[in-house]
Amino acid sequence: MTNLNGFDANTVEPTTEFDPIPAAKYLAVITGSEMKPTKTGKGSFLELQFQIIEGPCANRCIWARLNLDNPNPTAVQIARGQLSALCRAVGVMTPKDSCELHNLPLVIDVKCKKRTDNDEITNEIKGFSKKESPTAPARPAAASTPPWARR
Repeated sequence: MTNLNGFDANTVEPTTEFDPIPAAKYLAVITGSEMKPTKTGKGSFLELQFQIIEGPCANRCIWARLNLDNPNPTAVQIARGQLSALCRAVGVMTPKDSCELHNLPLVIDVKCKKRTDNDEITNEIKGFSKKESPTAPARPAAASTPPWARR
């Protein structure tokens, strides 16, 4: 149980429904990770919480699930490929714990898809890539006239 320190919902406006995040690439960080059992109990997945850190969707969160332990070898292969892309994007190639991936900026490629159970639109992370480093200001081209010949 968690102590809510006397929280009073009468004094706070309720949050309205969140629409899905528009499909795009976003700069984000992982803010949470946890291994959870699958519904069937015959495997587990790594659930990652990403927080967008720039732009109009800043502070919004999106989750990814990687089926790292699953009876379906294809699901495991896909999850391991996604984890590899994620590790490369944040520059941590051999993490011992998922917390080593936290708070490191990366780009997530968010798509929108229709859920099959209720036809609502939901978000899905389709890829991970490195944060682009800022480009250095361009230097002026060297003059073709040597300095001693200029006037």
